[in-house]
Amino acid sequence: METFISLALAILGAPLFPGIILKVKAFFAGKQGPPLLIKYYTVGKLLRKGSVYSNSTTFVFKLGPVVGFVSALTVLLFFPFAGTTPLFSFHGDVIVLFYLMGLGRFFTVIAALDTASPFEGMGAAREVFFSMLAEITVFTVLLLFCRMNGSLSFSEYFIGENPISFMSDSGALLVLVVVAMFMVLLVENSRVPVDDPATHLELTMIHEVMILDHSGPDLALIELGSFYKLFFYSAFITHLIYPFSIAAGIGNWLMFYGLLILVYGFVGITESVMARFKMNLVPKFVLTSFALVFFGAILTMGVFQ
Repeated sequence: METFISLALAILGAPLFPGIILKVKAFFAGKQGPPLLIKYYTVGKLLRKGSVYSNSTTFVFKLGPVVGFVSALTVLLFFPFAGTTPLFSFHGDVIVLFYLMGLGRFFTVIAALDTASPFEGMGAAREVFFSMLAEITVFTVLLLFCRMNGSLSFSEYFIGENPISFMSDSGALLVLVVVAMFMVLLVENSRVPVDDPATHLELTMIHEVMILDHSGPDLALIELGSFYKLFFYSAFITHLIYPFSIAAGIGNWLMFYGLLILVYGFVGITESVMARFKMNLVPKFVLTSFALVFFGAILTMGVFQ
């Protein structure tokens, strides 16, 4: 029962937390900001509208939002939110999990290319390049976790016999991993300083330019998929910060969502105090996350010999 409750809270609550980012950014700008439920209003408005399709598009254009949404939703089924047992878990699922997100990105990219728009093609090329660099960091983290935990099951990293967190023997070294994963969160979710989800200038957009031709329910699915993806990475970092015990009960939920709010808040702070990088500096930023993880992996070699 706890598994289904945790999953339902994640699915229903994911659109709420981006509102925290907007509130934090509004605070730094001296404004009131939109209501916390703004993303629910946005999705509801899009679902009530109709979709417009160009004559140059095919079924691939319609398939992109659906696959992107389903892949992001499926990833949540493998996550042990607040220490609860995930709905699905098996040996090697950690590889499947991150490739599912890659599948969603692939269909988003080919849907953008299906429009025959040069702007969307430019954004797709940028998305693929930067995401490829981020994947190096992600899989280095997974290799490090496999060495530390001895498992290839995602849930075992957080609720197994040897959970990975700041409280573990190598907790101090995980600071580098947390920083690197936060940088990956910014890259994978098209946040400042890599991208700006609020911009509408095609020459500087990455992710947003790929979805310019989507509208109505299709755009709603894309928005929901982005909420779930951001929720996944934020929950990932939250579990690295604090180890959640299966037997802790309600205390787990309070701690989990409290830390989750802090992670979202820190995203808002980052976007408030930093400017967007020039495009040629983004690869250096992404590769810095890999350097941090690689250095952390070197430091852990002495611990697990």
